[in-house]
Amino acid sequence: MSEDLDTSGPLSRSRERVRVRARSLRETPTDAESLLWYHLRDRRLSNYKFRRQRPIGPYFACLEAKLIVELDGGQHVEAAAYDENRSRFMEAQGYRVLRFWNNEVLTQTDAVRERILQALQEDNPHPNPLPQAGEGAKQDTRNLKP
Repeated sequence: MSEDLDTSGPLSRSRERVRVRARSLRETPTDAESLLWYHLRDRRLSNYKFRRQRPIGPYFACLEAKLIVELDGGQHVEAAAYDENRSRFMEAQGYRVLRFWNNEVLTQTDAVRERILQALQEDNPHPNPLPQAGEGAKQDTRNLKP
């Protein structure tokens, strides 16, 4: 077996290549990536923590909500099958994947932010929901005396 495939150690060659690639992507973002990162960084979107260009893929990820946001440019038209396979892999790992075109981020930033926020809140109900009252309220029958 080749040493290049060994990812068990902290300094393996493949891990180092992935780390260097992620750093390179962070250092040279597209205009759309810079704009979206401005809105996601520092818990600016409803106090959710996002990371960008994580070593397992070039995207923005909210690990606590298991959400990945990926931006696609024109080159992704030819790479649709690759992107689909990668999305399926991430979904198999328990992540949800949102994809946006770069021009969507640049021209419809508020709509993109709203869709990301909606996805973040889909699986995270309000931590202190109001009690149900009125006709539809559920009654606790455990403590009722006959």
